[in-house]
Amino acid sequence: MLESRLISILRRNKDLGHKISSNLGRWGFTATKISNEASFSVLNQQRLFSTIPKIPPISRSSISRTFANYGLRSFHHLNHKGVHRTSLRKMSTVAFSAAENKEGLKFLVTAGPHARKMVGIWLFASAAWVFSMVVLGGVTRLTRSGLSMTDWKFTGSLPPLTDEDWLVEFEKYKQSPEYKRVNKGMNIEDFKFIYWMEYAHRMWGRALGIMFALPFSYFLRKGYITVRLGLRLSGLFALGAGQGLIGWWMVKSGLEEPPSEYVEPRVSPYRLAAHLTSAFAIYCGLFWTALSVVMPEPPAESLAYVRGAAKVKRLALPVGILVGITAISGAFVAGNDAGRAFNTFPKMGDTWIPDDIFSMKPIMRNFFENTATVQLDHRILATATLAAIGGLWWSTRKLDMHPAVRHLIGSTMGMAALQVTLGISTLLSYVPVSLGTAHQAGALTLLTFMILLNHTVRRPSPSLLKTLPSVAKMV
Repeated sequence: MLESRLISILRRNKDLGHKISSNLGRWGFTATKISNEASFSVLNQQRLFSTIPKIPPISRSSISRTFANYGLRSFHHLNHKGVHRTSLRKMSTVAFSAAENKEGLKFLVTAGPHARKMVGIWLFASAAWVFSMVVLGGVTRLTRSGLSMTDWKFTGSLPPLTDEDWLVEFEKYKQSPEYKRVNKGMNIEDFKFIYWMEYAHRMWGRALGIMFALPFSYFLRKGYITVRLGLRLSGLFALGAGQGLIGWWMVKSGLEEPPSEYVEPRVSPYRLAAHLTSAFAIYCGLFWTALSVVMPEPPAESLAYVRGAAKVKRLALPVGILVGITAISGAFVAGNDAGRAFNTFPKMGDTWIPDDIFSMKPIMRNFFENTATVQLDHRILATATLAAIGGLWWSTRKLDMHPAVRHLIGSTMGMAALQVTLGISTLLSYVPVSLGTAHQAGALTLLTFMILLNHTVRRPSPSLLKTLPSVAKMV
């Protein structure tokens, strides 16, 4: 069909026929060779036909001897010398790079992009759940609800459903040091509020365990999860299960009689810091893993961007560690109820540094148990964190880096400023529940930005680096 179509068009062109005859020997191509090399789309054939002018016909005999040599050779020349050459080369390069990247990368999830999307959504949802757990835990602490349940069962239990059940729970609470020294005379309705807060916090944690375990089992059975990812998620699940034990270990310290009658009953600041640090570790692990699943390669369009990201990484990693240490120091502020002391800023009372910051022996105790020292320590760390993030932004503003990295650094700077503002407002307002909860959520949000930044500036795989141009193309 192709031969007859070409003949019908070319027979009308006498001059073209003479040109074909005169160039046949110079090309030296046989019809058999060209026909074996050629494979064209219908669209490109039509483009070829449309370029041949309609002029008076010539004899069929000359055309029949040369139609394959000339027609197919001309189209071959068009594809490899004209516009199609560039587009095909670009397409082949992209396809080759994608295949090479896929072979060079070690994906955490098998079975293709759809499986990675499903696992990524599940991990991001789990991380968001842990985030909500941290916020709910802050509300529970600020409303002094954490010591309302005086017993604990690993599997949980139903809440009081009748008036008799509520009275039984209330009698248990009346035996606790908190009721005797802080909430003496509390009525049953007030008790129900703090009980429901603590009960919701515990049940929310158990629901997270179920929400994590069921999809995990499903994805394992489907074969989506690699051994490396399975081990990582198993470790996070074990840490999550241990988090419940750490929580009860923390609450139990607040149900014990304080060493002095002048000391308010509260949970151990060490145990509270361990509980919060464990929650932060679970969240960071889930969020980092989710990013690794859905974004196996960092955004990198050129080697210049990669070099810029490497310079950012050298600064972002220590700044991220500083953000984490500052957040943990906040746990000791909460554990010692230090936010309700020295409610002035920037001075602490009438002085910059209180006189009794080293009154405890040994000296190290002051950094974890002394109210003045704990708050001063948190102020210094918060100021250092803001300065460090500001320095990160200032020192990287002229680097050649991916726009996503630049925007992320700017967002981190804005979040750091907001977090410091929330901290000062919380202090000056004597730690209201709303601002205190927002400040705790802000700490985890700032940590989220730092995790995202460090994940985004990591080094690409060798297979991707081979395909990158020196400088990104400007659109």
